Amino acid sequence: MAKRKEENFFSPENAKRPRQEELDDFDKDGDEDECTVSFTNGTSTLTAAEVGIIESIQLRNFMCHSMLGPFKFGSNVNFVVGNNGSGKSAVLTALIVGLGGKAVATNRGSSLKGFVKDGQNSADISITLRNRGDDAYRANVYGNSIVVQQHISMDGSRSYKLKSETGTVVSTRKEELIAILDHFNIQVDNPVSVLTQEMSKQFLQSKNEGDKYKFFMKATQLEQMKEDYSYIMETKERTKEQINQGEERLIELKRQCLEKEERFQSIAGLSTMKTNLEYLKHEMAWAVVNEIEKQLNAIRDNIKIGEDRAARLDRKMEEQQVRLNEAEKKYKDIQDKLEKISQETNARAPECMALKTDVTAKKRTYNEAEVLYNRSLNEYRALMKDDEQLCKRIEELKKSTDQSLEPERLERQKKISWLKERVKALQDQESSINQEIEQFQQAIEKDKEERVRIKREELDVKHTLSYNQRQLKELKDSKTDRLKRFGPHVPALLEAIDDAYRRGRFTCKPIGPLGACIHLRDPELALAIESCLKGLLQAYCCHNHADERVLQALMEKFYSRGTSRPQIIVSEFRNEMYDVRHRAAYHPDFPTVLTALEIDNAVVANSLIDMRSIETVLLIKSNSVARAVMQSQKPPKNCREAFTADGDQVFAGRYYSSENTRPKFLSKDVDSEISDLENEVENKKAQILNLQQHLSTLEKDIKRNEEFLRRRQIHYRELKVKITESISEIRELENIEEHQSVDIATLEDEAQENKIKMKMVEKNMEQQKENMEHLKNLKIEAENKYDAIKQKINQLSDLAEPLKDELNLADSEVDNQKRGKRHYEEKQKEHLDTLNKKKRELDMKEKELEEKMSQARQICPERIEVKKSASILDKEINRLRQKIQAEHASHGDREEIMRCLTLRCKLYFDNLLSQRAYCGKMNFDHKNETLSISVQPGEGNRAAFNDMRALSGGERSFSTVCFILSLWSIAESPFRCLDEFDVYMDMVNRRIAMDMILKMADSQRFRQFILLTPQSMSSLPSSKLIRILRMSDPERGQTTLPFRPVTHEEEEDRS
Repeated sequence: MAKRKEENFFSPENAKRPRQEELDDFDKDGDEDECTVSFTNGTSTLTAAEVGIIESIQLRNFMCHSMLGPFKFGSNVNFVVGNNGSGKSAVLTALIVGLGGKAVATNRGSSLKGFVKDGQNSADISITLRNRGDDAYRANVYGNSIVVQQHISMDGSRSYKLKSETGTVVSTRKEELIAILDHFNIQVDNPVSVLTQEMSKQFLQSKNEGDKYKFFMKATQLEQMKEDYSYIMETKERTKEQINQGEERLIELKRQCLEKEERFQSIAGLSTMKTNLEYLKHEMAWAVVNEIEKQLNAIRDNIKIGEDRAARLDRKMEEQQVRLNEAEKKYKDIQDKLEKISQETNARAPECMALKTDVTAKKRTYNEAEVLYNRSLNEYRALMKDDEQLCKRIEELKKSTDQSLEPERLERQKKISWLKERVKALQDQESSINQEIEQFQQAIEKDKEERVRIKREELDVKHTLSYNQRQLKELKDSKTDRLKRFGPHVPALLEAIDDAYRRGRFTCKPIGPLGACIHLRDPELALAIESCLKGLLQAYCCHNHADERVLQALMEKFYSRGTSRPQIIVSEFRNEMYDVRHRAAYHPDFPTVLTALEIDNAVVANSLIDMRSIETVLLIKSNSVARAVMQSQKPPKNCREAFTADGDQVFAGRYYSSENTRPKFLSKDVDSEISDLENEVENKKAQILNLQQHLSTLEKDIKRNEEFLRRRQIHYRELKVKITESISEIRELENIEEHQSVDIATLEDEAQENKIKMKMVEKNMEQQKENMEHLKNLKIEAENKYDAIKQKINQLSDLAEPLKDELNLADSEVDNQKRGKRHYEEKQKEHLDTLNKKKRELDMKEKELEEKMSQARQICPERIEVKKSASILDKEINRLRQKIQAEHASHGDREEIMRCLTLRCKLYFDNLLSQRAYCGKMNFDHKNETLSISVQPGEGNRAAFNDMRALSGGERSFSTVCFILSLWSIAESPFRCLDEFDVYMDMVNRRIAMDMILKMADSQRFRQFILLTPQSMSSLPSSKLIRILRMSDPERGQTTLPFRPVTHEEEEDRS
């Protein structure tokens, strides 16, 4: 370590960047990441650091966080805000450890293995350092950035990877990292560079003044300087010994002596360098004027181009309005045709209803007549049966008048009892058979329903099998040519397009299919994006309608009439993608379709934005989370809809499930898709075979049950007949028993009356039959009339169906044209706003030019022809200043440097305390190496100074900030980190401390400040130099913390 310090300590190349608090910015609207030039009162400065500052940090499995970052830091002031547990201190700890610091230096643990998250095997830290400009470290190797990656294992060991800007691993040695940190003057264990809460508290509450002195020495790098001086003195003594021991090194020592003499002589050149510096300042003054004049010319050219483009947009809007009018006229014509058909259908509807009512009435009348006829027929049959029984009874009475009746009566009683028992047994059988019939009927009905369901399922599976077989064939074809996934004719069509473009038939070559021009960032979202874009994946883009007609003619060669063709989108090609930030949806956890896609071609991105508004559609993998985001609460701003990983579409009040189960166009693993499809085809075939076997079994069961049912029904009818016959026989026997004493003459009279009734009933039957036939004819006639008008209505409905499809297409076309019109109106508005902004910028630049020319004339009255740019001149001025300062610094001594630094530190500390009406003292004892600090709030002349430990929490924190700022003012470091500096301050102290920090940061724009605080920072002034990085509150089960910059506008809106 000492040798490394000796080699770099006095080299002019490693001299620190001079402090430039007194300089002002020239262009405060420039990009904070670019090194811009300012000029005021003959001086210049860089407004952003070029080397050593932190560009980004990313952590994985570090401490209690699975993933943090990447955090993008600004080049000047950065506030990292968030509640406890959100990961602020983890960022600071990772910065120390990632740049080679020891675990104990973080006050977070004694071993590196303690930083690996529980349950994980390792942790990773990635830190990107800026490496630009003339002071860059090995710029030809690393480029504009150096990426330091550290891997920490569970056993506490760590390894490094130092990568270039392009990601190439340059070195894995810690020595290289140490060289980089020395070159950038980064010391992660220096409390001025990184001051944690524990170190600040330990310093202020320390009773040992020697510890405070060590803190000061380490912060101001005087400790390192002391070590360097000690090493130099040791080297000097060893050199003397070597001279005494041998004369062989005399030549080398003489050469070193000559080098020292030459370096001494270089001091005489300081006057020349100062003269050159003044001349460079004159050139710089007029170089700034030249650059502003160039900017003015560029702005004027841009305004002229913008005015021409505004005129073109006006013409585009007029053309779009004409197309919209045509589409609306077509929609109105189709709507009129449908209205005419609807009116005709409605006109026939009352007649149809009347005929239907008439048919119903006539059917009812016919049915009533049929019932009357059947009733008379049954009555006639009953009378015939009665007549037969009366005749039989009369004959029996005539035969049995002379015989004894008692034995016959007993025989009849015995037979009646037997018949009743038989009827009871038959009725029991009837009930049992009836239950069996019902069971068989239910079984048959259930099997038939199952058969219908199986047939329907078999049809669905066959359709799916056919679709999968077609898709399998397309996938196998796409293995040789990916474009075939978008259709078998696509490769040939694209060749035809290329050929037509070479022959000059297209103004601009059409782009498509769009699905082949986009790439997924997350393959799991393939089905969701396909469900969103649908047919647009197969669509093509044309620059104008003339190109569209040529493309339509080419498509006719490959797509026959009546088949579906890819959609053609007509929109003027532009090289820049739309700026949709003001209307895009945003959610910290879920991307939009636009951000989930990698789209290299701006035309493709603009077309998808125009046709599908992909910047407003969120992608949420989980169905339940999608419902919660879109329906359980207010949807995110500008979000119209969302899609899940299963392809389901979610609106604020509706949810539609996807019909597809896998992506067709955007899947990357074709072999896996083919394998899955082949397995699915085999499964579908096996499923169809199983269904057919099941169907065959059902058919057999139905036939067997129907046969059993038929037999039971026959048996049931036979039982009915037997029961009826037995009951009739019982009645006959009972009638004989009851009426045996009746006179035969009475029975003969009754038989005669029965015959008369039979004749009357027979006559009535004939009349009813004639009436029934008449009513049947009337019913058939009414049914024919109803069927005729129903057929006419159905014909009208058949005519309306294709018109409805045309109406839907026309409606879609109207929507497309309206969307196109809105698109051009928004583009025109956006363009006019930009144009007006450019004109205002032109006015400001003209005023600025006048001011800079006035300043330049004050510095150098005669205009100088300058060939170098202002940035080059600025770098030359800075290098010359550094060289002059290095010459001065190389001749200073340690005591003088320490005296100057301690004096400056005291002055800054006292001045900063006075802003709060505080008083303070800093007493240095360099001999005993002690430092005592005392602070008195309020008027210092009326109270004694108190030790820091006697102050309140807010007073102590404010005093800490003053001390840290005084060290910042005298110490050199590319970045400064401060953890929760205002945690114990009241509002007044916090505001004053914040103002002091921001004032210092504004005066040191070439350095980076990273401040961690749990406060919201809502009261900060608006400035492009200030970046607020807000960390979300930790949630239960959370593994990744979202991290994004927050603008001052958002901060003000939330507050």
